[in-house]
Amino acid sequence: METKNQQFFRAFNEAFVKGNSERILESVTDDIIWRMVGNDTIKGIENLEQALQGMDNGNQFELEIEHLITHGKEGVVNGIIHSTDRSGEQRHYSFCDIYKLNKHKDGKIKEIISYVLEI
Repeated sequence: METKNQQFFRAFNEAFVKGNSERILESVTDDIIWRMVGNDTIKGIENLEQALQGMDNGNQFELEIEHLITHGKEGVVNGIIHSTDRSGEQRHYSFCDIYKLNKHKDGKIKEIISYVLEI
């Protein structure tokens, strides 16, 4: 049985693959920092909202979570994302996201560090 925080992080990751920007934005603090290692860092909820709009490219995504670990105000989720574009071409990405919440109970995400590799 998953803890409340594990359920929260699972739902957050599922919101990403479904393109549910509303769910994503309600799950983070206004001063969110999302560092994508080897790529960009997004600071602030307004910049995150703009980045989410740019992610809607018509691709279909499938999420496969391998590990979901939480402790206190921190969580880690890793797995694979399968992407299929409009022409049917598939790509696969291994990911690991490290999360920090602003508080333990009913917290919101204040920091994300993402590692993503195409496999």
